[in-house]
Amino acid sequence: MPQLSYREAVRQALREAVASDDRVFLMGEDVGRYGGAYACSKGLLEEFGPDRIRDTPLSESCFVGAGIGAALAGMRPIVEIMTINFALLALDQIVNNAATLRHMSGGQMAVPLVIRTATGAGRQVAAQHSHSLEVWFAHVPGLKVLAPATPHDARWMLAAALADPDPVVIVEHALLYSREDEVAESADGFDAWRAAVRREGSDVSLITSGGSLGKCLAAAETLAADGIQAELVDLRCLRPLDSETILASVAKTHRAVIVDEGWQTYGLAAELAAVINERLFGELAAPVARVCTAEVPIPYAKQLEDAALPSVERIVAACR
Repeated sequence: MPQLSYREAVRQALREAVASDDRVFLMGEDVGRYGGAYACSKGLLEEFGPDRIRDTPLSESCFVGAGIGAALAGMRPIVEIMTINFALLALDQIVNNAATLRHMSGGQMAVPLVIRTATGAGRQVAAQHSHSLEVWFAHVPGLKVLAPATPHDARWMLAAALADPDPVVIVEHALLYSREDEVAESADGFDAWRAAVRREGSDVSLITSGGSLGKCLAAAETLAADGIQAELVDLRCLRPLDSETILASVAKTHRAVIVDEGWQTYGLAAELAAVINERLFGELAAPVARVCTAEVPIPYAKQLEDAALPSVERIVAACR
């Protein structure tokens, strides 16, 4: 299998989507001439032209609303929001319109809209650009939320999202764009909506998604050196949640540690802990543990940012 960076995997997925379906177009801030804030659409404007790769004004509510209208009219728009904090400017469009129109129309109107956005901290871009707010969207019925953690998933999740009749939010951790890994040349056997067991183990289940996957893999290797075998579950899809894969892992290991770059209070880790406790309380050998970001706006200073975020050391300590 070829090695691709996460960025190149996203670019290949975008190119294939636009080339294979005349209804698909990409729109967002700086996606055209600049090539995307993270270079994911670099070269696509020259290849497909401004009708298919559309630079937009700096108005998230405006261009997300335009994407919803295009989806209602039969198009398959991919809307890129530069970072997830800017998605807050389009919450009305996403939550009150995109997520509700199928229900409010009695199934007569579908909104096949894909929204891509970058999430996560670790880049010293301070509080406003370091949010991990994907759980906000996963909270909303009518939306689906994908969190590709590997180049392979980034390559093949877009096609699954475009094929869905409902709006799908794809959150891409910004630290992953330069990461390289093997990417299969086809989507055979790939299911974007199911969690993936990245590492088999028998002593504790590590449950995570997105940018925290690498930290959990490193923690699992550290634990293995001391004879503790951690099983690693990558959620991949935050809504709908693949509870079966999570519960099967915890039923085997009888312990669960949830790692999430979001804040702990009312967060994704709280939902996962509740699901495990409701369904598997009698199987647990210890309380579910959570490793999350400190309850502060993300600091700019590197040493403070590092201290606030989940770390390999904190994950290992929670497992022990």
